[in-house]
Amino acid sequence: MNPLNDTRTDRNGASSLFSQGTYKVLALTIGTIGVFGFCNNVVVIVLYCKFKRLRTPTNLLLVNISLSDFLVSVTGINFTFFACVKGGWIWSQATCIWDGFSNSLFGIVSIMTLAALAYERYIRVVHAQVVDFPWAWRAVGHIWLYSLAWTGAPLIGWNRYTLEVHRLGCSLDWASKDPNDASFILLFLLACFFVPVGIMIYCYGNILYTVKMLRSLQELQTVQIIKILRYEKKVSVMFLLMIFCFLVCWTPYAVVSMLEAFGRHKNMVSPTAAIIPSFFAKSSTAYNPLIYGFMSRKFRRCLVQLLCSRLSWLQRGLKERPLAPVERPIRPIFVSGSCSGRDKPKKRVTFNTSSIVFIITSDDLQHLGVSSKTGSESQVNVIQVRPL
Repeated sequence: MNPLNDTRTDRNGASSLFSQGTYKVLALTIGTIGVFGFCNNVVVIVLYCKFKRLRTPTNLLLVNISLSDFLVSVTGINFTFFACVKGGWIWSQATCIWDGFSNSLFGIVSIMTLAALAYERYIRVVHAQVVDFPWAWRAVGHIWLYSLAWTGAPLIGWNRYTLEVHRLGCSLDWASKDPNDASFILLFLLACFFVPVGIMIYCYGNILYTVKMLRSLQELQTVQIIKILRYEKKVSVMFLLMIFCFLVCWTPYAVVSMLEAFGRHKNMVSPTAAIIPSFFAKSSTAYNPLIYGFMSRKFRRCLVQLLCSRLSWLQRGLKERPLAPVERPIRPIFVSGSCSGRDKPKKRVTFNTSSIVFIITSDDLQHLGVSSKTGSESQVNVIQVRPL
């Protein structure tokens, strides 16, 4: 039975779920989340559009997350806020469908973009490849099409959007025991939660393994290499923190949804147990810009320049620097003494924006326990190490 068939009955039933004081607290909470999410994500989008040095392929993926979070703050949180103020859902069935569809769409866009960011770190660190704008734009397009496919399926009859247990917002019909609806819920959770989480775990697992291998070659590192590694590590830690916070916010909601979908009892999840994970998941729209601000010095400088653009002395200190090219020519930065009485260096370390190349003699490879790819007859071997 569709709970939206009788709006008056729904409102009367919803008013008894929580006390008036609880509804006021919920309204204040969701209103605060909406305001912070709106303001923080607008700042990120404005900074990306205004400052050329922030327009990189990686930041394009970050802006895609901010755009989805901004749309949640504009379209999704408002309906829940007024429902809390009125003590229950007051909107029509069409509004409920839109609320469930938009929240699901933008939430999937966020988690799939985080998976794309993890993959971008993986191919940069493990495979020493730098992504370009065509790759980033294709990734954004595929993410939106993928999300639209899964969230559009309930609109054509494969499951449906209906009021949640707490009756303050709408989502998929998790509680339906119909085989058709249950099959969609199972595939939806697998494709839109477990698969992207698996991608993140795999990518960062390989990144950590590569870092461990790099540390075993400490005697070949120089000051310039260490600086590059620290920068790449800081960027990766920022993305990892974003992924961790997103999972902390969304995992309770996924667990409650699975209990509601696959639990033995129809009313296994109470309204109180459902409303807390739901609001916790919506809070994910507000924290990403805070992570940028704390961990990205370039972002902080652009923000200060935007806020203090009228102060000429500050403008002179924070002038924009031209974008560095994606590919830089490899140049040597460290050369050791010669070997066997010849001028050929025994060890030479070179680097570009995406990798570090060690050129080592066969004797040094045996000392480091690294096998040669060119055969025992070759005197010089090349090892390419990808920085974090």
